[in-house]
Amino acid sequence: MSVQTITVQVPLTIRRRPGRKTIVTPEGAPAVDASPMPRRADPAMVKALARAFRWKRMLETGQYASISEIATKEKIDRGYVGSILRLTLLAPDIVEAILDGRQAAGLGLPALLKPFPVEWDRQSAEIHT
Repeated sequence: MSVQTITVQVPLTIRRRPGRKTIVTPEGAPAVDASPMPRRADPAMVKALARAFRWKRMLETGQYASISEIATKEKIDRGYVGSILRLTLLAPDIVEAILDGRQAAGLGLPALLKPFPVEWDRQSAEIHT
């Protein structure tokens, strides 16, 4: 009995996602399984959103008087607190997509910390959820 070797080449891309790797098939390739993979929310983005809304609530209730006070109490940079607080200005559909793990592939926390439009319609167009 002779042993034969067969080599199979499959064009694919492996993308890192928080907590897992995802295999992306080339465009036009037939899907192996039509059922969508369950998505997981990016823990860093969820934590940032939670912090943002918590800090906003603390400012609104008077627990903290300013961003500087939050930064001092939390022992973090004032600029970072301001950047995170801006996340409270995200459109509700974008926040929901992030929490559900449905945000656009290139949308990570570093992208969200960059300036974005305040108008929700423009956000959706520019952020591509």
